[in-house]
Amino acid sequence: MGISRRAVLAGAAAASAAASGMPAAALTGPSWDSIVVGAGVFGAWTAEQLRRAGQKVLLVDAWGPAHARASSGGESRMTRSDYGADDIYTRMAHASLGQWQALSARAGLPILNPCGVLFLFQNDEAYARDSIAVHRRLGLPLAQLDRAGLQARWPQIDIADIAFGLHETGFGALMARRAVQTLVEDFVRGGGEYRTAAIRPPGDGARLDTLTTMAGETLSARQFVFAAGPWLPKLLPGLLGPRIFPTRQEVFFFRTPAGNDSFGAARLPGWADWNGGDIVYGFPDLESRGFKIAQDAHGPAMDPDTGDRIVSAQGLEFARRYMARRFPAMADAPLSEARVCQYENSANGDFLIDRHPQWANCVMVGGGSGHGFKHGPEVGRMAAALLSDAAARPEPRFSLAAKGVVQARAVH
Repeated sequence: MGISRRAVLAGAAAASAAASGMPAAALTGPSWDSIVVGAGVFGAWTAEQLRRAGQKVLLVDAWGPAHARASSGGESRMTRSDYGADDIYTRMAHASLGQWQALSARAGLPILNPCGVLFLFQNDEAYARDSIAVHRRLGLPLAQLDRAGLQARWPQIDIADIAFGLHETGFGALMARRAVQTLVEDFVRGGGEYRTAAIRPPGDGARLDTLTTMAGETLSARQFVFAAGPWLPKLLPGLLGPRIFPTRQEVFFFRTPAGNDSFGAARLPGWADWNGGDIVYGFPDLESRGFKIAQDAHGPAMDPDTGDRIVSAQGLEFARRYMARRFPAMADAPLSEARVCQYENSANGDFLIDRHPQWANCVMVGGGSGHGFKHGPEVGRMAAALLSDAAARPEPRFSLAAKGVVQARAVH
């Protein structure tokens, strides 16, 4: 990705100084208004919102924006406003959509593919009823289709056991890696600074004035944001170790039939199948990368540094079985690509956007994996507001006090 010449020169100078044995104090750079740790979707949008507010901001990441092991890495993420009774997320998704549209419009390649989103339900689920009620109350569009309507529009889908579907237009797929990298490029062009640097966990002092990199550089600022995704429990182990749960997730991409565009984004939306509560979701063949299938259930615990990144035979068999049942023309499709990533969630799936209980000048942002990517602009706005206004209070559901220590997922 494109990073400012200033940032590149700063990084080179620091590396040269470290190699020459210069003391850490010689590596100390200028003070910033805010330092944001973690260049995933939450950290990048928080840094950009702070920059837009006139702050001098440093964004740092250990490996780079939306790198291969990050929860914000990979090809695609869904943007949707169906959230059952959780209207806070419906409102956030709509508020964020305009920011994604604007970023996509100025990017070299599309970031938002407005292919739409289709939810499929086998029964009269409360989640569906609540989604309909929320959209009506907020005056937002949401189409309900019966079995005949689904069959007429999307004959690629076997809907023999489906009672009805909910279809959202305007939403669809966000190209995840490209989105974050484009946003960071915009941030740097606008005057923000980015560095690739690994940050040591801060100490237990009464104040937080500086961070130290693994290379020994001291970085000072008035304010700090920790938005390091699945690395949050390692950066703040005593506080977030018991409250943030990185889990292992598997994603599969299958080759579509040659010469057949019925599984492309022009003819098939992103989709999520309630599947009796065992939700499966996926995307059409976006940019010829393959037909995506994933299971939206929390996997086993995952260490983002040492966890195994090879998909399981069981996971692949599940994806194949499901695909053959719901998309019969894809029954024998060859596997094109498979990935192991991680969710990074709070106990119930709500976000964490709150001040550190000891350091009033520090905000923690996380708990977003599985459904958070789409909300990046609004999460960034909320986090920036907590830093910019001492009187601002966190949304109660996003507070640290609301975070449990036993996984009991409630947000889908």
